[in-house]
Amino acid sequence: MITIQHENLANVKEDIKPLLEEHWRLVALNQGKIKLNPDWNQYAKLDALGILNIFTARDEGKLVGYFVLIINKSLHYQDHYFASNDVLFVLPDSRGATGYKLIKYAENYCREVGVSLMTINTKVHIPFDKLMVGMGFDLIERVYSKFLGK
Repeated sequence: MITIQHENLANVKEDIKPLLEEHWRLVALNQGKIKLNPDWNQYAKLDALGILNIFTARDEGKLVGYFVLIINKSLHYQDHYFASNDVLFVLPDSRGATGYKLIKYAENYCREVGVSLMTINTKVHIPFDKLMVGMGFDLIERVYSKFLGK
């Protein structure tokens, strides 16, 4: 049975590492040029400030998905808190209702703590787009990427 919860970095860090690798392998651009190398110190600082919010999906204790939000005051609208996702991933074998439940749980949490706007950025994926529109989210922008490094 899959459970959804809000966890802190210390509780989930070791469990999340293999999923981050799988996530990176499945979707990252320029993998031959940009290697996955999370800044755990920065994540820990955000966690200590209460800005980092990690929502997890676990199947009998085993991590099968995560949704990480950065929640802070908006630089453009200082009277409001915005929640923007850092990463969102559910293992392929655990998809289906799990993604919906994970997002809905985080949405309810954000509503309870007074977040005004929640944004989720992901790779283009038609079933996910249908899910987001069905949950009342609006498609608001496109992101373009070009590798400029060595």
